Amino acid sequence: MAEKGFKRKLAAILSADVIGYSRLMRDDEEATVRDLAAHRVLITEIFQQHHGRVVDSPGDNILA
Repeated sequence: MAEKGFKRKLAAILSADVIGYSRLMRDDEEATVRDLAAHRVLITEIFQQHHGRVVDSPGDNILA
């Protein structure tokens, strides 16, 4: 039984990065930055549909 005043919440944490990011940047920096930005938009939309959020996304990493 939960203590009065406390509410339990189920949560999932995702941490991911791009495999071969350094190579991709070396081979075609412009396309890599463009593709990463496009994927971040899609990922953020999916998280929001499930009431989640992106906490941080430095470089090729994402924490949600």
